[in-house]
Amino acid sequence: MKFSTKFKNKKEFFDFCKQFIKFGLVGVSNTLISLVIYYILVYFNVNYIVANTIGFIVSVLNSYYWNNKYVFDKTEGGTVKPLIKVFMSYGSTFLLGTFLLFLMVQVIGISELIAPLINLVITIPINFLLNKFWAFK
Repeated sequence: MKFSTKFKNKKEFFDFCKQFIKFGLVGVSNTLISLVIYYILVYFNVNYIVANTIGFIVSVLNSYYWNNKYVFDKTEGGTVKPLIKVFMSYGSTFLLGTFLLFLMVQVIGISELIAPLINLVITIPINFLLNKFWAFK
C-alpha cells in the first residue's frame, strides 16, 4: 500500500511534520510577541489597527530570524530576498487578518481583545504554507 502521493516515504512525511511543529513553536513566540505588543498598545489607547500593525512588524522580524535559522535551515544565499518574501507572505495574511479583525470588531461586535485570537486559526496555516513553499524555498 502506498503511503501517500505527496510524500515519497514515511521519513519525508515525518520530516514535514517535524518542520511544521518547529514552525508552530516559532509561531507561538510570534503570536505572544504580537499579542503582548497589541494588548499593551490597546491598553494605552492606541488604535487597535495601529497596535495590530506594530505587533505584526515586530513579530515578522522575529519569525524571519527563527524560521531562517531553526525551521527551514536557510542560512546561506543571502538574507534580503528571503526577508522580503517573508514580509510579503506574512503581509498577505496580515491584510486578511486586519480585514477580519475590522469585520469582527466593527461589524460583528466581537471584542477587540478576542478577535485577534480568532484570526490565528486562519492565518497560521496559511503562513506556514507560504513560508515553506515560497519564502524559504
